[in-house]
Amino acid sequence: MKLDWLKARRTKYTGYITFYVLVVVAVLAAVNWLAQNYNKSYDSTSNKRYSLSDQTEKVVGGLKQDVKVTYFDETARFDQARDLLGRYAALSRRVQVVYLDPLRKPQLAKAAGVNVIPSTYVEVGSRKEEAKSLTESEVTSALIRALKGQRTICVVQGSGEPDLDDSDSQGQSFLKQILEKDNYKLKTITLLEKPEIPKDCTELLVGGPSKDYTEDAVKVIRAYVEGGGRALFLLGPPLKMGRQQVSENAGLLKVLEGWGVTLNKVLIVDARGQRSGLGAEVSVVTDYESHTIGRAMKKTGTVFPFARSVEVKTVDKVQVEKLFSTGSNSYATANLGPGPISVDPNKDKKGPFAIAAVGTYDSKGRFVVVGSADWTTNSFLGIPFFGNPDLLLNMANWLSADEELISIRPKSPEDRRLSLNVQNMWVIKYLSVFIL
Repeated sequence: MKLDWLKARRTKYTGYITFYVLVVVAVLAAVNWLAQNYNKSYDSTSNKRYSLSDQTEKVVGGLKQDVKVTYFDETARFDQARDLLGRYAALSRRVQVVYLDPLRKPQLAKAAGVNVIPSTYVEVGSRKEEAKSLTESEVTSALIRALKGQRTICVVQGSGEPDLDDSDSQGQSFLKQILEKDNYKLKTITLLEKPEIPKDCTELLVGGPSKDYTEDAVKVIRAYVEGGGRALFLLGPPLKMGRQQVSENAGLLKVLEGWGVTLNKVLIVDARGQRSGLGAEVSVVTDYESHTIGRAMKKTGTVFPFARSVEVKTVDKVQVEKLFSTGSNSYATANLGPGPISVDPNKDKKGPFAIAAVGTYDSKGRFVVVGSADWTTNSFLGIPFFGNPDLLLNMANWLSADEELISIRPKSPEDRRLSLNVQNMWVIKYLSVFIL
């Protein structure tokens, strides 16, 4: 009888153990499956060093075709690549990441054309692009190139516009670098000798002419936009200050007015620019309208030196709206020089003022007008605290109908150094050696 009781008890406990083991195995399997298919992490760093940018999440999350990323390097260095590329794969099941060691797979490396390591290639269908380095900025740029192909921005030159190859403060070499990195090809054209816009232009950049355009050039620009073309106009006030001798360009302004955008002959003086250490003639913008271009900027600040106000109104065939405005502590003065510029609070109009507008002509042509030209020069595109490069790219992407690319882009890693004095070193020494 006792033996039967022991057998029954042993069978009972065996059943319990078997059940518990099965439960544990099932839980572990479920946890592993969730970890494999839903890779989640929390980035507590102040600059979000281990998080992908809004642009990358937008591009990868919206993929409609498969993407293959191949990383060539020594096997021992695969882990450092997984730290970044694994985040891409976690965003979308359409992203496949392959790690290959050229020493172990020489035929595959030779077929891929790999000459140096490390190398990273992004393939979308028949298109293949190489990332210049293992950084989010370069990998995402290669992905966009593979997805979109190359787009051409025709830059009007010959009427006193900034030089694209000039690396000085007033040049636009940084503008060229930023746009080319986002897979735009920049092509300079002149409307003086032969006033026509090439057919391969995805969009037109009219950036800060200091001289008047000819009547034929104005007609060509108007016909281009009204025929379905896209154009970005950067037109500051007609200043007469030292070397700043800017013509009014009345013919071009009349065309813009016909599209519902009036550029006022004033200069905006902004207290926020002065508080930022940039000068009162620099307008600081932090609030944007609901349009796609500005909505992605959130609370990112942008700066606009020597800006003028713009007004918008509804006209036939055109839909136009404000894009962003200055703050309430800004004034508009009609004093454009020569001589020192001053503001009279009792006489000059107080802000906020719209300084940019965006519109469509007959639902096909697109245009963006900004009442400042110097904000795209090297001096202001290179300020790390402001989002001028993001805004420029957002405008270019909207004009080329690539709205899915409009967002905040990857930032360069910050140099966050810890500076210690002698007293700090002694505190660390006593804490680590004697107390810990």
